[in-house]
Amino acid sequence: MSSQHTNDISGVPAVGADSPFRQEHVLRDEAPQFVLPLVVRIEKAEPPARTDALETAARAVLVLLTDERAHGEGEWAQAVRDWQDARIRKVVRRARGAEWRKAETLPGVTVQGDGAQVRVFPPVPLDGWPKELAKLQVSGTDLDDPEPVSATAEPGLPVLWLNPGLDMSAGKAMAQAGHAAQLAWWELTGAERAAWQDSGFRLAVRTAPRARWAELSGSGLPVVRDAGFTEIAPGSATVVADHPALRARL
Repeated sequence: MSSQHTNDISGVPAVGADSPFRQEHVLRDEAPQFVLPLVVRIEKAEPPARTDALETAARAVLVLLTDERAHGEGEWAQAVRDWQDARIRKVVRRARGAEWRKAETLPGVTVQGDGAQVRVFPPVPLDGWPKELAKLQVSGTDLDDPEPVSATAEPGLPVLWLNPGLDMSAGKAMAQAGHAAQLAWWELTGAERAAWQDSGFRLAVRTAPRARWAELSGSGLPVVRDAGFTEIAPGSATVVADHPALRARL
């Protein structure tokens, strides 16, 4: 995205500026495909809590999108534009110990949650992963919440609602939460984006009550629909991005 749209504080939604779903990008499947790599730190002795990892991954995507290197003439800007002009694929891999330390040497940003750590890297071609990341495992990101997570979130906080009818690994859910945060970001005005960024991209990830999922997914809020490459069927609605600013416009 460009710095013009990152810093714009007008009341006009920014979606027309940097979303790949603009009219001129309806052929995004024919564009060269890129992927956004995310690596979650999972040490054997102290793995992160699942919800913390999901929320940290979603915030990491937003941190990458607002990094000065990702827009304007920044060193990551072209890769980010190419990625957003195609499908916004994300892949989450896991690392520990020496693997994590090697991942930290590559250009990227580490985002800290309550206990989780997620490092996000600039987009790479599907077949062009750095060797330090390519050898990391995608499987094995099955995480649990050691303590019960409240079914609700703090009032006024953006909530990414997971589909209660889908069984996703933590890694898959992290990628889907990242998609939802990105869809919400595209729909916000410049002022709304600035306010969210100033908060440190505070957000919550929760599993939607089964009785509310139909209402949420049909409300007009951004809905992530999976391409079906892994785990779940193509077209499945995975997450609804419930940002207060977007809900106010329904």
